[in-house]
Order: sequence, then C-alpha cells, then structure tokens
Amino acid sequence: MLAQLQTAVALIYPPRCITCGDTVESDFGLCGTCWRDTAFLGGMICDLCGIQLPAGGDGLVHHCDSCMQAPKPWVQGRAAVMYRDTGRKMVLALKHGDRQEMARPAGLWMANLMRGLVAEDAIVVPVPLHWSRLLKRRYNQSALLAKVVARRLNLDWCPDALVRVRRTASLEGLSHEQRFDMLETAIRPHPKRGVLLKRRPVLLIDDVMTTGATLIACTRACIDAESGPVRVLTLARAGKDA
Repeated sequence: MLAQLQTAVALIYPPRCITCGDTVESDFGLCGTCWRDTAFLGGMICDLCGIQLPAGGDGLVHHCDSCMQAPKPWVQGRAAVMYRDTGRKMVLALKHGDRQEMARPAGLWMANLMRGLVAEDAIVVPVPLHWSRLLKRRYNQSALLAKVVARRLNLDWCPDALVRVRRTASLEGLSHEQRFDMLETAIRPHPKRGVLLKRRPVLLIDDVMTTGATLIACTRACIDAESGPVRVLTLARAGKDA
C-alpha cells in the first residue's frame, strides 16, 4: 500500500533537478547537464583551503601558493565544489533564494569529504550571521549545512557557539586586506555556549570560501575559546580570481 502511494505521488510530483528543475530519477538529485556543469573538487587539492592543484608532486600533503605564503590558523580545509556554474547557482539559491532544501544534498557532499578526517568528539559549528541579517533572511544557510553534516557524521553541533557581534557590510568586491580589517573583532565565542568549544576539535562550516577572511576570524574565535584543532568545510571554493 505504501509503495503504491509513493508511486502515485511520484507520478503527480516527479523528482526534479535541484538547480534547473528538469525531471531526475530521485529526489534532491542533479540532471545530467547540471552534474556535468558541477566542478567537484577532488584528486590533488590544497590540504588547507581545498583548491584544486595541478597534477604532479610526490608529497602526501599539498598546499597552494597562497596557503604557503600566508598559513591559515586551521589545520585542514575542504570544499565540495568550485564556486562556478552549478556550484555558484546552488550557493546563491541557498543563500538568497530561500532554497533551504538544497542544504540536504550539499551537506551530504560536504560530510563525505570529512569522513575519517575529523575526530569523533568534534563539534560542528557554523559561521554566524549578525542577528539583524538573520532576522531578515530567517535562516542561516551555514547552520543548515552544519546540521546535515553533523547528522551524517554523527557529531555534536551547536548553531550559535559563535556570534557576530558587529554587523559588517557585504564583503563582495572588497580586497583581501579590506575583508580582514572589516572582520577583525566582529566574531566571538557566544558568552554562554562558547564554553562548549573548550578542549574540543571543531569542524567549522560555511557556504563558500573566497579569501578565507571570515573563516579565519571564526577560527581565531574558536581558539580564543580554547578549542582543539579547527578544521573548515565549505560547500564551494572560489577560484583565485574571485
């Protein structure tokens, strides 16, 4: 009876591609065209920021030029897709288009990258929004992703372990230095729930990494709360020219 009901529902509401709306075989999937246009990150990548690296080299751990010149405060970083084509569409739809359902497939892609890399006692923490922006948007896209990642990896999570105490203007279009200056002291451990970070590894979640300024500010806030090593995980990674 249940199978018949599910078949009837599928006939009335067939599964659709999460980005273009074309019919697909299962819920929360991508059609062939959108899958082809999704630049998944894998193979040889920077161990700190997740950017794709040229093939070659014989070391087990690789870092891009940017991370070698300016080391990150976290110990390891990964991203699921490049911030272009389908990856960019997903980030923008999740962030500004109220497409909250995209957090499920995106979060599963992200979680699979961290399987076996993150400690069992780690706590999953999203990059925070300022309360005024959260009130306007009604949800924090990074928290939606963090919830899926935590469940998939069977980890604890806290949606408000960090707080953005000062509203910052949009970082889009700003230089590397301007982004860091704007975010300095803007993110801190929550006065009450920040204690959950003490002596625990942290998996920090965001939707996209560009210069890494936001994630650096969040990592420093975690370290201020005496957390264990911090790893970062994002849905998308912008290219060097972003």
